[in-house]
Amino acid sequence: MSPLAAALQLAAADIPCFPVARSKCPTTPHGFRDASTDPDALSDLWGRYGGPLVGIRTGASSGLDVLDLDQKPAARAWWTEHRERIPTTRVHRSRSGGLHLVFRHAPSLRCSTSRIAIGVDVKADDGCIIWWPAAGLPVLCDAPLAPWPDWLEALAQPAAPPSSRPVAVVADGKLIRGILGVVARANEGERNRSLYWAACRLAESTLGRTEADALLINVALQIGLPVTEARATIASAYLSRTRGG
Repeated sequence: MSPLAAALQLAAADIPCFPVARSKCPTTPHGFRDASTDPDALSDLWGRYGGPLVGIRTGASSGLDVLDLDQKPAARAWWTEHRERIPTTRVHRSRSGGLHLVFRHAPSLRCSTSRIAIGVDVKADDGCIIWWPAAGLPVLCDAPLAPWPDWLEALAQPAAPPSSRPVAVVADGKLIRGILGVVARANEGERNRSLYWAACRLAESTLGRTEADALLINVALQIGLPVTEARATIASAYLSRTRGG
């Protein structure tokens, strides 16, 4: 099937498409913003700009989001640990050997890079992804699209903006529990990295430094990290955030 034919097939299912170069860069002037479900518009896009790959716009425009797992060791470890908790949904193999898990769009969910874990990205509102089956890569599971599980959506969402809510309410929220849960389930060799990631996420939340430190130190001790090592990791994360890292 040609890229245009594949795009037309997707467009018939109300999934906006646009042409993409082999380098994975859009060939059109405005990238995913040129995506369309109109057959004439798609024929014009491929006629004028070409492209061997089919990109789709994610988020509310198409009604689908993608959890993008690459081949980094941390991403593979995350997948091994959490795959049993993820509902059956459509899964594609990507060109790099990674996975694209396709979910029903979660309202207000936006793109993020390594927010959930290193090498685990989210493509949602204002994002796009390559539809690899159009390039001949396998569909590993063709199940109907599942909604995001609550725990995973909580990790994918950005930290709540500052507010006047009491710290105790925030600390009990599913977002904070989800972040701390990632550390609690970290494999040996990934514990410090997970603690650093969690400290960066809590630095974005409404928690004060004292409250965040207490929660992080507690979970670090539970997984066997020495308190001095944990404090140094947390301090490094907060310093990075202060410097804009």
